[in-house]
Amino acid sequence: MSKVRNAGVIILFLVMAPAIAQQSFGHWPPREFLLKSLVAAVPNYLDSFHQDTGRFGAEPWICQDQNVIFPLAAAWAIEDPSNPWFHKQELLDVIAKAGEVLTKEMDSKGKWTFRKKDNSTWGQIHMPWTYSRWIRAYQLVRDALPTAARESWEKGLMLGFSGIRACAGGNLHNIPTHHAMALYIAGICFENDDWKQAAKSYMARVVAAQDPAGFWTEHAGPVVGYNLVYIDALGVYYHFSKDPLVLGALTRSAQFHASVLWPNGSSVPAIDERQIYHDGVNIGNVGFSWTPEGRGFLLKQVAAFSHDAGKTVDADYAASMLLYGGSGDAKFPPADQDVATVIIGDNKALIQRKKPWQWALSAYACKPSDSRWIQDRQNFLDIYHDALGLVVGGGNTKLQPYWSTFTVGNPALLKHVPGDADPNFVPAIDLKWMPDEASLTHENTRSSLSLKYGDIECQVSLSVNDNQSLSVTCHAPKGRGVEAHVPLLYRAPEFTTAPGKSIPLTEEDLLLESDALGNFIIYDDLKITIPPTARLRWPARQHNPYKKDGSSSLEAAKLVIVLPFDSIEEYTLTMSINR
Repeated sequence: MSKVRNAGVIILFLVMAPAIAQQSFGHWPPREFLLKSLVAAVPNYLDSFHQDTGRFGAEPWICQDQNVIFPLAAAWAIEDPSNPWFHKQELLDVIAKAGEVLTKEMDSKGKWTFRKKDNSTWGQIHMPWTYSRWIRAYQLVRDALPTAARESWEKGLMLGFSGIRACAGGNLHNIPTHHAMALYIAGICFENDDWKQAAKSYMARVVAAQDPAGFWTEHAGPVVGYNLVYIDALGVYYHFSKDPLVLGALTRSAQFHASVLWPNGSSVPAIDERQIYHDGVNIGNVGFSWTPEGRGFLLKQVAAFSHDAGKTVDADYAASMLLYGGSGDAKFPPADQDVATVIIGDNKALIQRKKPWQWALSAYACKPSDSRWIQDRQNFLDIYHDALGLVVGGGNTKLQPYWSTFTVGNPALLKHVPGDADPNFVPAIDLKWMPDEASLTHENTRSSLSLKYGDIECQVSLSVNDNQSLSVTCHAPKGRGVEAHVPLLYRAPEFTTAPGKSIPLTEEDLLLESDALGNFIIYDDLKITIPPTARLRWPARQHNPYKKDGSSSLEAAKLVIVLPFDSIEEYTLTMSINR
């Protein structure tokens, strides 16, 4: 057995799989592929441009519709025989007018209305994603802009970045980190050393705040998806500043993200305090391109993403990589192992694999937050199968106790009232849906998680059987109001019981006892044994923080196996593929 320790990430390779397969791209960056992606996107962007207003996209207009001026400016600025848009006047005219719209639409403080495409509004904001793209576009085209357009752009940019500078130095968060990156570029463009120094000082704080395991937190534990915002901001900032302080942080981040990948290229959600599971391939960003570990991650992930012939990456991604990315040798992440264990931090999370199964256990326990954006750390288990993908877990939410690995008390006391846009996320109720403490143990190919709710201790253990089925065992004291929950990701519009009855999954609430289910169910190609006294509940909906009313689709809901510890102290479920 070999052990690799990398800044808070420990990887144990118990049985080595074959060597990493040759990637589609032999070096980083794959310039031809990236340029092809950028060039191919320009016609679609131009088709979405409204000449009469200077706006992009469909109604309602939002300031982020104008973000495409950055990849368009990149297409205008990059000289290459394969780029037909280089210095095209018609393209420059569109870019110029699109930037003027941003000045016209801002308020007296340089802010825009934070409007989403569902027409919900979230107040006024110096939208970070728009400002960073606007200043990057300005840096590329400013000397070619018509005088009137340049004056309009500069008026808006100066107003906006003066406001951003006034707020610099506040709390550490992904939005001000992105602002700091853009502020540094604005400092270069407008020869403002104060802006540059403020950005540099903030980035030093960002690096210092990074966990040794390679992530940033916004409450407790990793924010896996939003971690990418920090990495991207540091990567673009490094291109312009060459500040050596950030390279160590970028190396640790690359190691962390390589360690929390499922075989399909998606990321482990159980440890994420912000976002639920997304099955797309995470292809990183420009921050990964500055270190060998990051470039290895990019090569592996982009090769997986672009496996289908003719598939291209997003033009914004391509532009950033072409203009600001690093290049050089790559240190590839570990290939998918037959048997392996990854430990994050001080035994705070574990990703364990015995082919074809893989699972993640989280020991990041904390108190609930009243912020809608910080999700309750309630789901501590993910289960993945090579042929089926992620089948159990899928992340965290709020006001939904049936996503909790265990609850103590009456789960009916915690729920979201449909339409309530301002709920109490930390109600004073007789229910514990988040543990006070968590700890992990593991040996060979078996792992266990202990969760404490006051003086009540609950455990869940996993191991792979000789027939390649997976056993999940839940243990808790009986008669103390404890339930365990096994939330199944949405796989199909129906499932089948052991007697052969097909049960549709609709908008209607469903609660089935074990005597109606038999001793197993088949859900798509997943077969799960159902112990006596267990129940099945549908739909356990997500509270969607990105919708004001918290509403979410059925595809984000879970089919939950409920295990009540009324008179039983231990349950074992067996999962297998049914093909």
